[in-house]
Amino acid sequence: MNYKTENIKTITVSKALKLDCGRTVKDFPLAYETYGKLSDTKDNAILVFHALTGDQFVSGINPVTKKEGWWVTAVGPGKAIDTNKYFVICANVIGGCMGSWGPKEIDKKTKEPYGLNFPVITIKDMVKAQESLLDHLGIEKLLCATGGSMGGMQLLQFCTTFPKKTFSAIPIACSSSHSAQNIALNELARQAIMADPIWDNGKYFLKNTQPKNGLAVARMVGHISYLSEQGMQEKFGRKLQEKADYEFSFNADFQVESYLRHQGSSFVERFDANSILYITRAMDYFDLSKQFKDGLAEAFKNQTTKYLVISFSSDWLYTTKENKDIVIALNASGADVSYSEIETDKGHDSFLLNESEFLKTLKAFIDSMYEKFKK
Repeated sequence: MNYKTENIKTITVSKALKLDCGRTVKDFPLAYETYGKLSDTKDNAILVFHALTGDQFVSGINPVTKKEGWWVTAVGPGKAIDTNKYFVICANVIGGCMGSWGPKEIDKKTKEPYGLNFPVITIKDMVKAQESLLDHLGIEKLLCATGGSMGGMQLLQFCTTFPKKTFSAIPIACSSSHSAQNIALNELARQAIMADPIWDNGKYFLKNTQPKNGLAVARMVGHISYLSEQGMQEKFGRKLQEKADYEFSFNADFQVESYLRHQGSSFVERFDANSILYITRAMDYFDLSKQFKDGLAEAFKNQTTKYLVISFSSDWLYTTKENKDIVIALNASGADVSYSEIETDKGHDSFLLNESEFLKTLKAFIDSMYEKFKK
């Protein structure tokens, strides 16, 4: 990716951060963006955690890619998370490629991008780095924190690592640990990247290039998992791509093939291949119950945060059962928790789409939490 990043806000995290891999780091960049205005009493702040291929540009126009922010359906003036009312914060995760410390950033020792010299990170590492952003903004307690998919994983980790940092929390379409199936899908994506000869053991940056073919396949694999079988069938079926009959070749005969190829080719222009390796590995390592002797119930013990857990009926990547397991653990720990399953055929990506029931649920909960938090 060759985007210029002059328009990116960053802070330097000067506080020493001990990573789960054992390495201690400090003085590294953390990129972020904010929307709306922080109230004088600082009671309207909402922290959004982004998913695997997201970044800090939640709403409006991304000043780097010149495309819409990844959650414009939910965040913005007058929307479910109303930036006329709330102050929305989002940081690019460490390991990412939109300005935060990651494998494409320059290693001060070698004067070259880190590549595979970058340390393997975890979801907990990402979250601990983001606490420094709240300190920088002078926010002691958030009104709400939320995120979908990997963003939901970060949220769960955030609430257990910093139990007094947010009044309410909305984990969306996530799980407390990665399933064997999801680990397998991530490994398939990583192997696609590493099998591309351009990858060159992560040193492709020395030739100012990118393993585009492998990265595109990795994106295609991921994108299939974000949709549902019913949704794909209704949208594409066996429709041909601008032709009357089979071409009898390996070009894209079917619309679904053309769609996936487009998703792959457009993705390589905005994301770094090594970042995919690191972030998917962080997701695979995530297992919240493993961090506590008595499992998830202990993880959420003594929580005062008020939760709303949201899942989608057709999501097979992070199933309703996995989301309900989070609710059960929260109930067992005595936490204040509600749950909503949204009926939709749009699959895992539903939280990014204009799903009216989901957006109404999101808005109603946040607005009600705001009234309680102000008292």
